[in-house]
Amino acid sequence: MSVQDLTATSKAVVQAYMDTLMTGDIDALRGFFTPESTWTLAGDLPLSGTWTGPAEILDEFVPRMVARLRPETMEFSFMGLIAEGDRVLAEWNTRALAKTGGHYDQHCLAVFTVRDGRIASVREYLDTLHAKTVVFA
Repeated sequence: MSVQDLTATSKAVVQAYMDTLMTGDIDALRGFFTPESTWTLAGDLPLSGTWTGPAEILDEFVPRMVARLRPETMEFSFMGLIAEGDRVLAEWNTRALAKTGGHYDQHCLAVFTVRDGRIASVREYLDTLHAKTVVFA
């Protein structure tokens, strides 16, 4: 497969993942991950670290974050993708009211690595100070 084809395939996988994420269908998201995929959240938040496999990512990591927000107020806005080969950079904003009462307005970047049409790893970067003071206060 040429680099251009690999880039197009990787970008299409992450675009489909982001489209599905925007629908909130957690079960449909499982199919995007390899069994050994990892999601690493940078920083020193209580949720920072590496989560392995779709079950840890979608049944532990995501719910632990969402539990700190008022779900009915959550809004995602997808900014776009940049891709090269098997790596894709995704950019989005997450807005919500935290259960602590604060306004969460987070700009996120994540580097996805795609292998054989599925997400093998994600490294997510965000403003950890904002998350710590608003969501984890």
